[in-house]
Amino acid sequence: MAAIPRRRFFSVATCGLGAMAVAAFAPFGWFPLAWLAWAGFYLFVSRADSPREAGWLGFTFGFGHFLAGVSWVYVSLHDFGGMALPMAAFASALLCAYLGLFPALAAWGLGRLKGRGLGPWALVFAFAGLWTLTEWARGWFLTGFPWLSLGYSQTPPSPLAGFAPVLGVYGMGLVTALLAACAAEVVASRRWTMLLPVALILGGGYGLTRVPWVHPVGAPVRVALLQGNIAQDMKWQPERFYDSLESYLRLVLENPAKLTVLPETALPAYYQQLPPEFLSDLRDLVHRQKGDVLVGVVYGEGERYTNSAVSLGASPMQRYDKAHLVPFGEYIPPGFAWFLDMMHMPMSDFTPGQVGRPPLALAGQQVAPDICYEDGFGEEIRQALPRATLLVNMSNTAWFGRSLAQPQHLQISRLRAMENGRPMLRATNTGMTAIITPDGRVQDQLPPFTRGALVGDVQGYQGLTPYARWGNVLMLILAVLCLLPGVLGWGDRPTGSAR
Repeated sequence: MAAIPRRRFFSVATCGLGAMAVAAFAPFGWFPLAWLAWAGFYLFVSRADSPREAGWLGFTFGFGHFLAGVSWVYVSLHDFGGMALPMAAFASALLCAYLGLFPALAAWGLGRLKGRGLGPWALVFAFAGLWTLTEWARGWFLTGFPWLSLGYSQTPPSPLAGFAPVLGVYGMGLVTALLAACAAEVVASRRWTMLLPVALILGGGYGLTRVPWVHPVGAPVRVALLQGNIAQDMKWQPERFYDSLESYLRLVLENPAKLTVLPETALPAYYQQLPPEFLSDLRDLVHRQKGDVLVGVVYGEGERYTNSAVSLGASPMQRYDKAHLVPFGEYIPPGFAWFLDMMHMPMSDFTPGQVGRPPLALAGQQVAPDICYEDGFGEEIRQALPRATLLVNMSNTAWFGRSLAQPQHLQISRLRAMENGRPMLRATNTGMTAIITPDGRVQDQLPPFTRGALVGDVQGYQGLTPYARWGNVLMLILAVLCLLPGVLGWGDRPTGSAR
């Protein structure tokens, strides 16, 4: 009977740890909290009585983490998608439960290895390897949902930020999980020798920030990133159509630049249906500035349409079509048409663009655009290198209101800049419009939920970081190496096994 309260306490504790860990991410940015949360998670899982109990604790940790961290899914479904409250709450909880399966798998795997009588050194490395591999799988399985990957919590000023251009966000998660597990063993079991990997990780991360992986190329270019701040529930209303066009035309006129960027679907119509006089006025404006404008708009004919970025101005017209679409938001998975019927979402079945298209030649730069959710996938963003000198993200985050989604998305963009050693320009409808430097720091940004333009000078870069060159290969090698001692039985101890 005594085991029942203990298990309940462990379940509540791990769920609370997962929820608390959200404060390590943006907008709070308390990055050491991730070390504490994952250290506590490791202690609970590594002391579980069985693989089944360990897996359950992994699930409760993940469920609490995602329930607190991606609550904006409910905002999108109910407040802006028009889905009934019970169904929106159920769908959001179901997503969090699905995401919790990945920490559950990592924890169950650790429980299985513990049952072989592994010593603490093998356990801490296995914990880091299992966490990383399951998190990486979450980033691509069923098209992927990489949101709140552990490494995102370690953007500057974290000393672990130096690992981003080498190992990418999943590799940052690996070293963070390893640091946390080693620190947990130091505190809980007085294994002072485990201070050595803690010191090496902290010192290595700091030292890597000093390595000049990339170099500037050409002269800085003046950019203007426009934030229209048009409410989602008003954006597609016919009577507001010309107001939207006029607002953006005025922002372009008042903020001259060599490269002007509008947000995702800033112009709420097919490109082919835009008034010719508007396109002519816009083209004339940027021609007079001897620059280019990149416009977020739906492009297509008939029943096939793409979420696109179209350029106008001094350079020849070019187009980028979003390739990685959002399930349920931008395309309907087979058998789920009924789900979209419960929502009032215009244009929800886009055609994907071609993966790996070359950058756009604009304003004397090689510009690699991505649209909204796409910059969550580092392996896809790096395909534009080495040619790309600037990265551009165009988003419409109005779907998520005043939730955690916007600052979390800004943090994701910061990681893409760090991984690739390129500036990232973010033009959004409601926030966070920002200029991000190649080391992941925010050079400047507009206040959210305001209308305006962010104007600044941006330096293009060339060269390849290790991550841009090899992608997730280095991370995967390290994760597998972390697992080898446990899988091969190195460091076993004959002290019994888990039930």
